[in-house]
Amino acid sequence: MRLYRADMHIHTLLSPCGDLDMTPANIVARAKERKLDIIGITDHNTTRQCNLVADIASDNNLFVMCGTEVTTSEEVHCLAFFKNGVQLSLFQDYLDNHLPNIKNDPKYFGYQVAVDRKEDIIYEEERLLLSALDQTIDQVAEKVKELGGLFFPAHIDKTKNSIISQLGFFPKGLEFDAVGVSKFADLDKLKSTNKILIEKSIVRSSDSHYLENIGEVYTEFRIEKPDFDEIAKALRGEDGREVIVR
Repeated sequence: MRLYRADMHIHTLLSPCGDLDMTPANIVARAKERKLDIIGITDHNTTRQCNLVADIASDNNLFVMCGTEVTTSEEVHCLAFFKNGVQLSLFQDYLDNHLPNIKNDPKYFGYQVAVDRKEDIIYEEERLLLSALDQTIDQVAEKVKELGGLFFPAHIDKTKNSIISQLGFFPKGLEFDAVGVSKFADLDKLKSTNKILIEKSIVRSSDSHYLENIGEVYTEFRIEKPDFDEIAKALRGEDGREVIVR
């Protein structure tokens, strides 16, 4: 086994808050510059740019965890990742069914566009992706698990849109594989005030919306190879796999 460097929370230009330079090709190039081995693509409430990033990355010895950053009805941001295209597509259907019909205003929130390999725009999402789904955190977690995905609350140390800021606690019975934290997180403090974290893997990521932020912080996975199953084992601490927070 060896250590693989990962930044598991990156937005593309499809997220309204994502810079238009965050194209799949640019993200892959920047990730390689920062010596990353694994990246997570996590646009707000959509998975529609994941596959192209993964395709380009596969030509550049970079593994992509395809997923999304979901906003629950409680305004909690959570990350969900899936092993294959079938699971990803089924979860996209779920997102489409539960995202409210609130129209995006590009002048205020930003553009929500997907591109092809030539970086021509092929899709624009009309509904505001920053909206909260009409699903609770428990319902979202249950759906992710039903599809065989990985689920964890994002940037739990933030004072907005985190499980701690919105709920103040981790709901009893909530199933999650890890927690995400920002570059500013004080891990000792978080663990002292949230004992449940002592038994959970912690993943520090950049939450990049701009190219220059990709890989500015990262997490390492001690695994056999960079793939979904190995990362899942590391998150669970199985078979000698582990997560190392930097």
